[in-house]
Amino acid sequence: MRALQLIEDRKLETVEIPEPPAPALGEVTLRIKAVALNHIDVWGWRGMAFAKRKLPLTVGAEASGVVETVGPGVANLVPGQIVSIYGARTCGLCRPCREGRDNLCEHVSGVHGFHLDGFAQEKMNLPARLLVPAPPGVDAVGAALAPVTFGTVEHMLFDNARLEPGETILVHAGGSGIGSAAIQLAKKIGCTVITTVGSDEKIEKAKALGADHVINYRQDRFEGVVRKLTKKKGVDVVFEHVGKDTWAGSMFSLRRGGRLVTCGSTSGVSTEVNLMMLFQQQLKLLGSFGCRMENMANAMQKMAAGIVHPVIDTEVDFGSIDAALKRMEGRDVFGKIILHVG
Repeated sequence: MRALQLIEDRKLETVEIPEPPAPALGEVTLRIKAVALNHIDVWGWRGMAFAKRKLPLTVGAEASGVVETVGPGVANLVPGQIVSIYGARTCGLCRPCREGRDNLCEHVSGVHGFHLDGFAQEKMNLPARLLVPAPPGVDAVGAALAPVTFGTVEHMLFDNARLEPGETILVHAGGSGIGSAAIQLAKKIGCTVITTVGSDEKIEKAKALGADHVINYRQDRFEGVVRKLTKKKGVDVVFEHVGKDTWAGSMFSLRRGGRLVTCGSTSGVSTEVNLMMLFQQQLKLLGSFGCRMENMANAMQKMAAGIVHPVIDTEVDFGSIDAALKRMEGRDVFGKIILHVG
């Protein structure tokens, strides 16, 4: 069967690998349907992995599949069912896992597609406990976006930042996958949404998702516009994932007692923090990584109800993956790039 593997930095190849054996106790065999590309795929592709890994490595960290074969001891899944795949290989046994705090697993083996072989392969065996069934009305593409694109945002906004109806939020990079999800989720609960984009072409697309104010950060200092829009008060929440380039402006955009929640650092992993601003303004800086499986289920229920919808930039096959990653690296996308596997 086919798999898409990283052979060396910036070199991906479609290779033939053996089909998986019959599923073991507690496992199912999945036919992978769709892989959603993320910035973590760009990091791995250009050689910016921050942990030990062995090449060649099958790529893909966010995906959906269809159950093909159910192994012994699996009672909650049936062949033909669409499922969303949790992207980290957690232990399932430690206290955080038992309590549903999956992304705080004490014995996690790694993230698929980055530390471990990923989902860009036609079939694979996985523990049934890491699969979240898609409800009726959610297709394979929607299910592929639940683990990172929507699940990460659910965890950031509601578990960590505790976003409330009526608050004002600044969403960075509204044209990114998680940015497009954050705009929708915040607007649907009645927030005022300010977002940044990198070109005028993305402004109307962001407004169509529900953004009340859209700032082209290449033309204007976003923090100045935010202070003006909020009559110098600042926003209640900043949704950060850019990192070094936006950090100081993000802190300046917060109102007194505001919350900054971050899940990424695409422009750099190190920055300075104005400590006087931090304590005088009583700001809260919140780190957020991945999601809980409950976040994935909640996200798909909202898709099924029509509350949110996937925003798709392009759909590609194995042969177009290099161009897709270059497009992401250049920040030319609006929404998600979907890699169709089967």
